[in-house]
Amino acid sequence: MATSQNKLAIDATFDIENKSINIEQSIEYFNASNVALDTIYLTDWSHSYSAKNTPLAEWFADEFKNTFHFAKEEDRGFTIINSIKQNNIETSFNRLENKPDIIKVVLNKPLLPKEIYTLKLNYIVQIPNDKFTRYGITNKGDYNLRYWYITPSVFDGEWHYFSNKNLDDAFIPKSDISLKINYPNNFTLISELDEESTENSNKNGTKSTVLKGNNRINSKLFLNKTNTYKTVETDFFTVESNIDQENLKPEEIAVITDKVAGFISNNLGDYPHKKVLLTKIDYKKSPIYGLNLLPDFVRPFSDTFQYELKILKTTLHNYLENTLLINPRKDQWVLDGIQTYYLIKYVEENYPDMKILGNLANIWGVRAFHASDLKFNDQYNFLYMHMARSNIDQPLDMAKDSLLKFNKNIANKYKAGVGLNYLDKYMDGNVMDVILTQFLKENKLKTTTANDFKTHIKEKTDKNIDWFFDDYVGSSKKIDFKIKKVKKTEDSLIITIKNKKDHLMPVSLFTVKNDSVLSKQWIEGFKGYKTITIVNNDADKLALNYDSTIPEMNLRNNWKSLGGFLSNNKPLQFRLFKDIEDPNYSQVFFIPEFAYNFYDGFSPGLKLYNKTLLSKNFLYRVSPKYGIKSKQLVGSASVSYVDRKEYSKNYYTKYGISGENFNYAPELSYTSYTPFIDFRFRDPNNLRDNRKSFLNFRYVNIDREVDPTGEFETDGEPKYSVFNARYGQSNPNLKNFTSWNTDLQLANNFGKLSATAEFRTLTQSNRQYNLRLFAGTFLYNQTFETTDFFSFALDRPTDYLFDYDYLGRSEEAGLLSQQLVVSEGGFKSQLEPAFANQWITTANGSTTIWRYIMAYGDLGLVKNHGTNPKFVYDSGIRLNLVEDYFELYLPIYSNLGWEIGQPNYDQSIRFIVTLSPKTLLKLFTRRWY
Repeated sequence: MATSQNKLAIDATFDIENKSINIEQSIEYFNASNVALDTIYLTDWSHSYSAKNTPLAEWFADEFKNTFHFAKEEDRGFTIINSIKQNNIETSFNRLENKPDIIKVVLNKPLLPKEIYTLKLNYIVQIPNDKFTRYGITNKGDYNLRYWYITPSVFDGEWHYFSNKNLDDAFIPKSDISLKINYPNNFTLISELDEESTENSNKNGTKSTVLKGNNRINSKLFLNKTNTYKTVETDFFTVESNIDQENLKPEEIAVITDKVAGFISNNLGDYPHKKVLLTKIDYKKSPIYGLNLLPDFVRPFSDTFQYELKILKTTLHNYLENTLLINPRKDQWVLDGIQTYYLIKYVEENYPDMKILGNLANIWGVRAFHASDLKFNDQYNFLYMHMARSNIDQPLDMAKDSLLKFNKNIANKYKAGVGLNYLDKYMDGNVMDVILTQFLKENKLKTTTANDFKTHIKEKTDKNIDWFFDDYVGSSKKIDFKIKKVKKTEDSLIITIKNKKDHLMPVSLFTVKNDSVLSKQWIEGFKGYKTITIVNNDADKLALNYDSTIPEMNLRNNWKSLGGFLSNNKPLQFRLFKDIEDPNYSQVFFIPEFAYNFYDGFSPGLKLYNKTLLSKNFLYRVSPKYGIKSKQLVGSASVSYVDRKEYSKNYYTKYGISGENFNYAPELSYTSYTPFIDFRFRDPNNLRDNRKSFLNFRYVNIDREVDPTGEFETDGEPKYSVFNARYGQSNPNLKNFTSWNTDLQLANNFGKLSATAEFRTLTQSNRQYNLRLFAGTFLYNQTFETTDFFSFALDRPTDYLFDYDYLGRSEEAGLLSQQLVVSEGGFKSQLEPAFANQWITTANGSTTIWRYIMAYGDLGLVKNHGTNPKFVYDSGIRLNLVEDYFELYLPIYSNLGWEIGQPNYDQSIRFIVTLSPKTLLKLFTRRWY
């Protein structure tokens, strides 16, 4: 007689020498649907490491992680299936073409509704190195395993299967699991399952452990040579953990662990299993982001608080993952929301005065910052708002594998928790605790969905909360309310509120006197404007969202003083270093800043600006500096406004003007000012797609000093203006990079048009091919007889628009003259003709020799007035240390012959160097955004 419980029985023998596991497995799967099945699907995520083109490998490439692509073959994992049998008869099976870690099995006998199929599997798992996902074999030879054996896929009328993308989100049906693990005596086995028995074999130095657990979806397994796990028996469940204990004493660990276990059990209900397993891997994959990650010597929180939150967050994660059987690829926001909600609740109950800067908030100088005023729980709203202000936030109900890394790891988790808190306050507070506790108890170890969660919450309130699921969860609509105007009568206040966005989310209205709240009421969602009348209770200020419960884009327009027009003006506030925005002040920040070029020398100065830690639309910056070598005042300034459009392909439009003054030659300065408009485009429905395009218009005005002594000749006109229009597209990726752009320049004495295309491919054999094509022509040129200042350059552009970060832009000899900017012709050797005053076309290529050592070659045709086109070429070795940021080029052969044997060869070596911190930061942020 069929039972409704799935069963997995595994006999796994570890082959340490070959880094593999030999597995005999049986699967008993109950068809709970009303559909007969002749085909079933199995999940085999061990095989996701098998090649460089699996969905996992593509995921790594999209996030610019090269570890997997360049790994040795023996470091990758795979599964060899020897047989799959049903009733001792071989079945037909194959791996899906685009999902090789999913196995399609054709059953010998169809599985009818409410019946069970039994499969017998024999296979070998080759274990990957742990450097890819933290799971696998460590450098010390330890085994940290997750998703290491084959499991059934979920079928509930439709199949739910998907490939591994390092998201730790397999959707596995619960089963009664029995594991027999055979492994060497010198290893300690750690598992969240219950240990039934362990037998030692005296013959071959191995032992066998039997593990069992009912109603399980997880079976993480750890074989460690040194046991780093500590066990704490609490009044609620056993906690086994190897998370860093922050130098706390065992008795302190025990008290903290019991406190956390009690909080979770009281709020989420009893844990249905005996033991919770907490690992360093769990925490490292989802840490408490923020100041907690600082080194010990500047860590602002006590060891107790640090450890408490670490095990709280990790235990909440494991508890929910093991009890709330929900599709994490599809409905992850429910798990994230509940976890973050209880993180907020725990700190509110136990550390209500804890600041976001911790102990640093009390230090002289630091406490002057607005950031020192913020509570610890304000970080959740802040980090979500970081993405919302940048217009790259995503809906909570979007599939997990469609989210940007920052949204997946941080912003969406926090938005979900803040949203449940927002909903709780709207429902008059203290309701959400009861709702969540009841939902978790009713659905413990049951398959559930986000729709079930929605239905449950709606049943528990009389208020209309459709806005929460439609607008807050189901979209990335921003929240921004404004008090438009207030009219006072003798006993009433007539208030007009504007909803600046397109949604129906509610807003809270407060009356305040002497910073104390007199009243609070919720205003139901509306679009456009809404006018309400309230009692005039002698308040001196009206405020929307005064308690910052609502994650609002802009808090600066949320209040109105009732004391007269001038009282609404925000006082000016100067702050050293960038701060978190304080809506009560007009903030100006200043910070020491330094610059360097060969002519001004080291240039210290001061930057005054209004940019806060969160993006703002209107920005200004003034950066005066003093050139120690030139003994002149130099610097730059800019003012701009950004229009970020939601749900639009044109997601970013920036208007502004910038200017600068520096020396471009010994004791010769230049001044520029440039009004500009920048348009940026991308697919608003797929932010993970790296493809973007841009359209820029600017009008560059240059005024250069002329050397009155004539000792230094100034090429070209000292004053000129150039209209410049550029359009381009790019698709950066680790394995395939493409980019192209067109450039139009129009001035009084010349007009030119050029196009650049770049292609970069990383092959399966780890060979990289790079190709850059450039073509440029003058539309008209009245300067060719007197100067090459505006001509196309073969190897070193004159940079008459002052775009490039030259350390010594006018140097014709010495080290600084060897700085390379790959632009225009892109050649590395200094050949003649060095310029083209009519047209030029070049091709620059390179390919891998070994690792970062590459061979390069350039070909081109250079055409000048009155001469035939000249064919030019060069070749050599490229040391690609950090691509586009730090590279060396060693010429070997060119039109000049064998350069490597010529005198003063060291002067022919070219280098690319990037000193800009903002540019270097892109190396790291590109993985997150």
